[in-house]
Order: sequence, then structure tokens, then C-alpha cells
Amino acid sequence: MIELRTLLSRHAQDGRVAWIGIRPKRHDSMVPQSDVHVLQDGLSGDHARPGKRAVTLIQAEHLPVIAALIGRQDIAPDILRRNILVSGLNLSALRGAILSVGTARLRITTVCAPCSRMETALGHGGYNAMRGHGGWCAEVVAPGHLSLGDPVQVVEHAQ
Repeated sequence: MIELRTLLSRHAQDGRVAWIGIRPKRHDSMVPQSDVHVLQDGLSGDHARPGKRAVTLIQAEHLPVIAALIGRQDIAPDILRRNILVSGLNLSALRGAILSVGTARLRITTVCAPCSRMETALGHGGYNAMRGHGGWCAEVVAPGHLSLGDPVQVVEHAQ
């Protein structure tokens, strides 16, 4: 029988950076980026919340779920206002883990709950469609640089 600790450390594959966005000011629209510097307080040029919420991540696999829950074919990642769209890795299984994203290191800290603006951005029911699919916040453990297509790898599992 496999120990739970072993199961929790196994991932079928690394993830990939599928989209990057910053918002220069609070309430500004997201601005897509092909690459970005990760500073101690968040992404360069982003209106971030330093500390445990410096960077926000969301799974690409959740976008079709959110779209289905509001009756749409698809959703562009910028509408959801998260910084990094990751594909191929279950972020929900990584709370407390440190990820290598490009040359930066991020620690997944807490759920990134939707705000009431999602009701306006996505339409009727948008807030509830995001619940459980809104992504994760992360703190910067080590600054670096990331680009579209960079691998997202677990370098240290939660203790």
C-alpha cells in the first residue's frame, strides 16, 4: 500500500505557463505579457498585494468549467484577473508547495476567492461559477523571470 505522503507528492506531469497578465493599477484591465520579471512583491508592472497574495494563478483546465457554469463557450483568461494561467498541473493539490515558474520560485498560499466584480465581468451567476475555480494566491520565495511556455514544476512539497 502506498503511503499518503507519497501519493501527495506525485504529479503526472509538470505544468506550463499558458498566459501571463498584469494590471498596472487597481481596477485596470489586464494587460497580457509574453514574459515578465517576478519581483519580491509580485510581477513587475502589476498592482499587486505584497506578501502571501503577491501573485495569482489559475488553472487553464478550470476556464471551460467556469464557462459551462455561465452558459458560455469559452472565457478569455484576462476576464478572471489572475496573473498566471497554468495548464497541466493541479494547483489545488499544491497548497503550501513551492513551485519553479520560469526562474522564479512561488509558494502557493491560499485560495484566490472571486470578488463581486465577477458578477459584472461574467454576467448573472459569474460569482458562483468562480467559487472553487478561482485559482490560488502565491508569495514570491525567490525573484526571477518567467515566459509563456515555461515549465511549472514542484520543487518542494508542503510540510
